[in-house]
Amino acid sequence: MILLESSIISRMNTIKVNIVQYYQFALWLGLFTIFYNVLEGVVSIFFGAQDEALTLFGFGIDSFIEVLSGLGIVVMVLNIRRTPDAQRTPFERSALRVTGISFYLLSAGLAVTAIYNMATGHKPTTTLPGVIISLVSIAMMAALLTGKRKVGHALQSAPILADANCTLVCIYMSLVLLVSSLVYKLTGFGLIDSIGAFGLIFFSFREGRESLERAAGKADGD
Repeated sequence: MILLESSIISRMNTIKVNIVQYYQFALWLGLFTIFYNVLEGVVSIFFGAQDEALTLFGFGIDSFIEVLSGLGIVVMVLNIRRTPDAQRTPFERSALRVTGISFYLLSAGLAVTAIYNMATGHKPTTTLPGVIISLVSIAMMAALLTGKRKVGHALQSAPILADANCTLVCIYMSLVLLVSSLVYKLTGFGLIDSIGAFGLIFFSFREGRESLERAAGKADGD
């Protein structure tokens, strides 16, 4: 009987240690996501502006919006690590609202610029940086997606799994950037840059809507 009780206690302690380790892993994933998106945003906006590549420029702005979303996720992880059943904090909800509005503004700005570029026949100087940045982004986001899904399932955390879905959308946006940049590089078809921007608009608008829904408590099981 004593051995059985000791075995149960030992097993419970092991489970508690694993949970702590998973939350620590989730925190590091969130912090790395923020760091990477800042770097990606700076590089993308610089080359997007320099080469007059709209899709790359918009991709860079999206990276900075994802930073704000990432900050909310880090605060969320810290909060639920202390209290697993805790509700969203005011900061998290505010971050989600600002993120949602920012995605809508990005969509509108990209739409206006893309239509203008199509009307004037504007072409980017080069899209090689877009090819390189998108390939790096796909590799990094795929690794983050795997990690976030593993942690989310282990902790049975709907918010972390929702964040993983946001990372999946980032992969889709990277693919849009890759295709548009590669097509222009190989063919010189100028309109593809504006067409790629409309691809970003689709995902940005959807991300904005989902962020506002999560802020209102209509997602993630809130």
